[in-house]
Amino acid sequence: MVKKVIVAGFGFMGMTHTLNILKNKDLELKAIVDIRPYLIESKLNSETGNISTGTVSARDIEGIRKYSDLGTCLRSEDADAVIICTHTHLHYEMTKLALMHNRHVFVEKPFVLDTDQGEELLTLAKQRGLILMVGHVVRFMEPYRKLKHRVDTKEFGELKFLSLTRFSGIPAWGEWNDKKVTGKSGGALFDLVIHDIDFAAWVLGIPDEISAGYLPGQLSDHDYISAMWNYRDKGILVKIEGGNIFHATFPFRAGFTAGFENATLSYTTLKSDVIGISDNKKTTEIPAGDIGAGYYNEIEYFAECLKNNSGPSECTPESSLQSVRLCYEHLK
Repeated sequence: MVKKVIVAGFGFMGMTHTLNILKNKDLELKAIVDIRPYLIESKLNSETGNISTGTVSARDIEGIRKYSDLGTCLRSEDADAVIICTHTHLHYEMTKLALMHNRHVFVEKPFVLDTDQGEELLTLAKQRGLILMVGHVVRFMEPYRKLKHRVDTKEFGELKFLSLTRFSGIPAWGEWNDKKVTGKSGGALFDLVIHDIDFAAWVLGIPDEISAGYLPGQLSDHDYISAMWNYRDKGILVKIEGGNIFHATFPFRAGFTAGFENATLSYTTLKSDVIGISDNKKTTEIPAGDIGAGYYNEIEYFAECLKNNSGPSECTPESSLQSVRLCYEHLK
């Protein structure tokens, strides 16, 4: 049975998820909620992000009802789920509202900034038997999934060192220009670098020790992070570095360098089609896959959860809340 969904928030991520809902045979877009619904058509294709994800046309959403208020939409529309793509400071209240209306929820990362609120939402979803998933898209991106596969299978021996990087200029699209909003985003640590924090914890678990330094930027006191994670028993060091303290036109870049016993794997979005594999004799390249397809993959996975009426095992809300807690560990 096709599941009916509402998209709340129609910036870059809202458009991205709308496009992928329209592509998915198991989902039907019922409504869009945005604080200024009368501007939805004019925003089409004007919103940009760090990775190209495709475009939505006015014809695609021509017959879709638009609302300015999520509560009104939930009372008016027969929908199974809500996909929440607003700025971070609205995640808690909108997720709670959707769960109270007995709707399953997919909410963009970071889950919440207040971990007590996160625990409350986890409990509420469990009490009502509802699916709750947080959009940690890097877990669904092929280059990173291929790295995880090689860590898990030990194809190149044991992992010894992992470097994860993620840099961008200060966001200058959509409501990122509204300082009243951006000041509540959590800054680069919670809104950007959390991608790599979450990925490292997903692949390797919780480190024994975290040491970190950070610098302020326009959005928070921690818009640049440089951290080392130590897994003493595993003999693994992880370096995580990233931020958005650079000027707006600075090109986005993210990637990894993974040092195994028998080879080094490297990847960068600046050359996003390949992963390099280097040993002591040569460097070869393998296809990396389409990194932008990760956005479709996570929505497809959420659709499967809805279809099977089962919570996500690939990206549990508990692990998403743990990633928020790990972000705070970098500020101690």
